[in-house]
Amino acid sequence: MKVIVVGAGPVGLAAALALLRRGVDVLVLEAGESLAAESRASTLHPPTLEILDELGVIEDVLRRGLRAPTFAYRDRAEGHVATLDLGLLAGDTRYPFRVQLEQSKLTPILLGAILQAGGDVRFGRPVTAVETTGTVHTGTGTHHADWVVAADGAHSAVRRSLGLPFEGMTYAERFLVASTDEDLTEMLPDLAAVNYVFDPVDWSVLLRTPDHWRVLLPTPGDTEDDAELSRMDGRLRSIADPGRPWRIAHTTIYRVHQRVAADFRAGRVLLAGDAAHVNNPLGGLGMNSGIHDAMAYARAIADPGACGDDVFAAADRRRKTALDYVQTVSHQNYQRLSAADPGQRRAYLDEWRAVAADPVRARASLLRSSMLASMPAAS
Repeated sequence: MKVIVVGAGPVGLAAALALLRRGVDVLVLEAGESLAAESRASTLHPPTLEILDELGVIEDVLRRGLRAPTFAYRDRAEGHVATLDLGLLAGDTRYPFRVQLEQSKLTPILLGAILQAGGDVRFGRPVTAVETTGTVHTGTGTHHADWVVAADGAHSAVRRSLGLPFEGMTYAERFLVASTDEDLTEMLPDLAAVNYVFDPVDWSVLLRTPDHWRVLLPTPGDTEDDAELSRMDGRLRSIADPGRPWRIAHTTIYRVHQRVAADFRAGRVLLAGDAAHVNNPLGGLGMNSGIHDAMAYARAIADPGACGDDVFAAADRRRKTALDYVQTVSHQNYQRLSAADPGQRRAYLDEWRAVAADPVRARASLLRSSMLASMPAAS
């Protein structure tokens, strides 16, 4: 049995490591000359931590990451609204917390484990075409495999080669992320490591990573980047004013999409992660669901009693999860944070206060937001 994994991001490397741990011969082909330094995704949810434990890398992840035992809802005008404690999930998972660890810090951990296990990872190998039989063409040669797992991102060369539509929508706003050296806990009371801030215009997310605080803000879709960056300090001071310009380490502005491939399988080729589905970052579902794709495929491919139909069924279940859970929850998060109707926004805030005050309701909510509730469809 041989599997080719296209893409050396967190999803592709998780797939490769999961297959290697099960005795499958794996070749990873990555278009870039090295691991990507981009670090958009940074949250690891409990079921993903369980997968990383199964892959044998959890100790490195916990050592390099930042544990986030709670997350909070805030309102731009009112401040703190409610805090939810993932400790309520102690009976449901070995890891009743989130870990904040940027994907650029996770991928070296996964790559190191792959190389230690004897895996074959080749950089500078952009895929030019893929056949549904499991044949992969690159600029330097042709490779054959029993299965191909395409984890080569939202602009997937594999998905395009197969002609699979990528259906969905693009948000009118762009998203701006500023990484700052400020200690926001000194400026904002009751701040958790992850905070979702309601506002009809300037909703935001404030989250801690091992090195920085990150602030995510909506940005008009039709303005120049330089114009948005020039007014960024004023926007940040409206969140918290240190009495001087904010210390900004770096910024990113990007467009955000909600899209799902028309199919997650084509012959012997499987789509995973952003190659299969993309969504807004509110709730931290993207990288996590991609790693869940990777594990579902590895389990199905390596199962000695499995057949092709079992692998196809795993792909179909992952697409259903992307549609019914990931797309739905991430868009609901956007709609709630940005609700313009005052009565509706008040109802959301009151609901979160009530949920946080009731352990039974809080646990039910946490099972959904932590992605534990989505895992039966991924197994």
